[in-house]
Amino acid sequence: MRKEADRLPPLELLTAFEAAARQLSFTKAAAERFLTQSAISRQIKALEDDLGVALFRRRHRALELTDDGRQLHEAARVLLAELRRTVTRIRAPQARTVIALTTTPGLASLWLIPRLSTFLRAHPQIDVRIDTSLDRRNLNADGFDLALRYARIGATAGTQLFREATLPVCSPQLAKSRERPLKTPGDLLRHTLLQVTVPPGASVPLEWQPWLQAVGLGELAPAATLSFSNYDSAIAAALAGQGVALGRRPLIDDLLRARKLVAPFKADPVASERAYFLVVAPAARGRPAVRALEEWLLAQAQPS
Repeated sequence: MRKEADRLPPLELLTAFEAAARQLSFTKAAAERFLTQSAISRQIKALEDDLGVALFRRRHRALELTDDGRQLHEAARVLLAELRRTVTRIRAPQARTVIALTTTPGLASLWLIPRLSTFLRAHPQIDVRIDTSLDRRNLNADGFDLALRYARIGATAGTQLFREATLPVCSPQLAKSRERPLKTPGDLLRHTLLQVTVPPGASVPLEWQPWLQAVGLGELAPAATLSFSNYDSAIAAALAGQGVALGRRPLIDDLLRARKLVAPFKADPVASERAYFLVVAPAARGRPAVRALEEWLLAQAQPS
């Protein structure tokens, strides 16, 4: 007879815990698993009751793993990734092929998703599962086949898709404002700058700082700033006419071509020290579906 100590908790509790431990946030884990925050909290509490130990320290607006939580997270992360790979291998031949890709929210919503329908039409038996996060996933351990990463040039492995260049962008209505004209970069001092917050300790400069310094306005103080955790949210605010965003080309090229956003100044884009890279997990490289998506992504990046 199996001992009580050997009994495994329900799989749904372990998957909920792994997401919360990886994100260090019940809210983000709930969004990832399409549950409410309270549902995730109840699942974590049920797992802690089942094990008889605390897995998290609940701080003010923060979570920390306990020693027991760190041990369980490492084991759950590796085993769940292996379980996902095994299930993928043994699915019936007629089942659809699933490819898991991780990338940033901005790249996903502004560049990848608008183009992805062409790949899916050409490969109707392939399903693409997209994970959007600012965290850098471990492809093998976390069960991902590919990653599209935003990183400093020379600081990451993989194939460079395209280098970033930046320039201010806004809605056509804001660009035509008579009360607050946007004729030269110096006019930004009368406007709201839309920016992405920088996580503590990140080796990324403030959103606008490199561009303002490049045009000689390093000390410019705008009328206001509006900050967002994700780049696609900042662009959504620009589309709504709420301020001027720093456009990252080629992510916003489609919006510029459609005249949904405009560049109010005639200044050339400023080349960034960062770029977008394609990384393929070594364990996934031999899969035909992964090779097909890799080749498609490289082809899509060529015009950029």
